[in-house]
Amino acid sequence: MARTVVGFGEDDLRTLAGVRSFERGLGYLDAVTGLEVGEGSVTAVVHGTDIYEVELSLGGDTGISGWCDCPYGQEGNFCKHCVAVGLTVLRQAEAIPRQRSAARARASGLQAWLTALSRDELLALVREQIGEDRELRRRLELRAAAAHSDTDAVRDRILVLIDPRPFARYGYIEYADATGYARQVEEAADALRALASGGSAARAVGLAEEAIRALGQAYEEVDDSDGVVGQAVAAVAGAHLEACGVACPDPERLAEWLVSQVLGDRNDATDLDPLDYAHVLGPAGLARMRQLAAEARRRSPRGWAERYLMERLVKAEGDVDALVALYAKDLVPSGVTHLRIAEELEAAGRADEALAWAERGLRETATEAHVDSRLVDYVCDRYTRAGRMAETVTVRRGRFRAERSLAAYQHLRAAARAADCWETEREAALAVLRDDARRERGGWYAGPVLIDALLDDGDLDAAWREAADRADDRQWQQLADLSCEARPADALAVYLRLVEPLKEPTGDRVYERLARLLSGARGCHRALGTEDAFAAYLAVLRAELKRRRKLMTILDQQGL
Repeated sequence: MARTVVGFGEDDLRTLAGVRSFERGLGYLDAVTGLEVGEGSVTAVVHGTDIYEVELSLGGDTGISGWCDCPYGQEGNFCKHCVAVGLTVLRQAEAIPRQRSAARARASGLQAWLTALSRDELLALVREQIGEDRELRRRLELRAAAAHSDTDAVRDRILVLIDPRPFARYGYIEYADATGYARQVEEAADALRALASGGSAARAVGLAEEAIRALGQAYEEVDDSDGVVGQAVAAVAGAHLEACGVACPDPERLAEWLVSQVLGDRNDATDLDPLDYAHVLGPAGLARMRQLAAEARRRSPRGWAERYLMERLVKAEGDVDALVALYAKDLVPSGVTHLRIAEELEAAGRADEALAWAERGLRETATEAHVDSRLVDYVCDRYTRAGRMAETVTVRRGRFRAERSLAAYQHLRAAARAADCWETEREAALAVLRDDARRERGGWYAGPVLIDALLDDGDLDAAWREAADRADDRQWQQLADLSCEARPADALAVYLRLVEPLKEPTGDRVYERLARLLSGARGCHRALGTEDAFAAYLAVLRAELKRRRKLMTILDQQGL
């Protein structure tokens, strides 16, 4: 019933938070105060090491998300405080519909009250609020200056808003301070829009360019892991674009500015796309930009920004052959450029040429161990559509022999099964992997790919034969997990061996893995009918590690 009412349940909280944070959240249920239910969200305060504010967004069919201003929560994690608030909501689920209704009534009442106030009463209310809230007063002052086209006042305030120094306590803006700085940058963007719409669009263009230049420099010293500052800077760039649309600046001068931004060292902040300005640039501006891009390309033919700018301009002109020629000048060894050419040609209705370029890409990357998988998929998909199954197998076989990875083996298996030739292909593929294993060519986790392939095939007997002195711990555990019923004694020996090195290290991940191994061992003992032996083993282990209280808690939760 609770999940139906609030749109989530305990399992959703556990999935979002992870076992560790979920269990910790249970200990904070009594620390939740000030729970306030809105129409689509819940806010509360949680008293922990400090006092933290939590907001849960209840998305109905889309589930739940949470935000907390604790350090862990500010890293984007669904923390223990979010869990505590979520559990509190679930425990009060029956009251949630009534509280939501009350929230709607309050919002409606506020709206009705404000509507009924006279102009003088509204002014008095605003004056009261700006007298108590300094930030609100500053925001309104900026809006007023923009509305009256007081460009000097707007410029001064914008420069204050985008100045990173008040937030840079140690010479740079830390993660925890990025959101506050982003809010100020968004205020600057709002002011620029207001200035442009208030009859000073040309001045707004110049101020926006000044702000973008300063923000490009400031962005280098910001920990913007969540991208909030980048979004705010993009809003300033958007205000510049809007102002240009109103002011219609000189197109050639605008083209020169845009090119300087794209080719500059500090375009990471705004990530400007010059083609967004095409309607402002017009033919003259686009021609000037193309001229500047060509000159930059000649000066730096390998430059990423130069290549990007030229590609965007050529693509906008709709000349597919010119775009193909441009891509063909710098073919990347991974085959990604061949794929781009193929996609452009196919989009232009030239499917045969597209496939020819993709096939060329496979030929020219045949000896590369790492090729863009999308190129391989592209060719195989076209072959499969045309019923060319044998050629699909040939491509997959070639990539498998070059990569020797589990993924390449799986792709080969799928293609060969579709072509009804997997038995023959499998024998040859396993022979290659056995040769690699003998040469100690390890897989991603050091164990040979041969064992991963056999496990993926479900060929456990062969996997056991090959595992001796070759498998890594990950493969041994997977082998044991898959063999609990068929070979419980062998699987049990693996579990017990893997437990031993985990007795020394500490930490939740170690404890959780230890619990999984012990659960596997318990299953083997059940299959063998030796539950008493497992109980005795577990009792000795718990006595040995009894001082690790978190481990004991995890074992208790698993019934161990």
